[in-house]
Amino acid sequence: MFFQQLLSGMAVGSIYALIAIGFTIIYKATDVINFAQGELMVWGCFFSLTMITSLSMPLWIAFPLTLIFMAMFGIIIQFLAIRHLVGKHIFSIVMATIGLSFVLRHLAGIIWTYDTFPFPSIFPSRQFSLGLATISGIHLGIIAASFSLMALLYGFFKLTSLGLAMRATQQNQFGASVVGVSVKRVFSMTWALGAVLGAIAGMLIAPIQFLDVNLGYLGMKAFPAAVLGGFGSIPGAIVGGLIIGVSENLAGTYMATWVRDIAAYIILLVILMIRPQGIFGIQEKKRV
Repeated sequence: MFFQQLLSGMAVGSIYALIAIGFTIIYKATDVINFAQGELMVWGCFFSLTMITSLSMPLWIAFPLTLIFMAMFGIIIQFLAIRHLVGKHIFSIVMATIGLSFVLRHLAGIIWTYDTFPFPSIFPSRQFSLGLATISGIHLGIIAASFSLMALLYGFFKLTSLGLAMRATQQNQFGASVVGVSVKRVFSMTWALGAVLGAIAGMLIAPIQFLDVNLGYLGMKAFPAAVLGGFGSIPGAIVGGLIIGVSENLAGTYMATWVRDIAAYIILLVILMIRPQGIFGIQEKKRV
């Protein structure tokens, strides 16, 4: 039972990690905490489901088209709603993105209704035996796909010119602009990448969670994962997501059911009391 829940928790935790990475890369590049990240996940799922059910597209066509749509959607949101907030007071940015999350959630409800829908999976549902545990093909596929995507992201940031431009902007916006990096373009591309990550996370988790407009609340579980790992740290987002996912599953198995719902926040409070900057966070020191 322990190894069973450990593997299932890793599957859910890897989804939290992907959403937390979306939080992290947007924050590092633009200093905007995007509380609408969960709703971007919902929009990606519904757009994909529409193409699959209404247009009878196969999964292997609908999924790439969804990623293209979400990249454009992220750029549009950044251009219309977010670019004017860059550099503003943090409270204004937080309230704006919370408001954006409500708008996107209820627009999704108006367009696709508030019903719950089954979502197809690209992975087989049959069970696989891994040592002492048995895991479904969907959970195993989620783990494999999530970690493969994280490896691709590592290569993207390390080896591509756009990835290097994003890293430079994250470290010093003024310095990046001086050496020829288009900061505005990096902002747009960062939001596009954040929206794509949200869509991928949604399409991976929806087959085991079902799809409705409230699926975006998973973003509020991923936010503690980002803070836990050290907000702004991509490795921290991955570790934080896995810790939250595994802890939730184990708490739901060995403790009362209600503990599962608050396990993420209990862990967050404990870690922040011991290490306020998070596991991988760097404590900034200022000379007075």
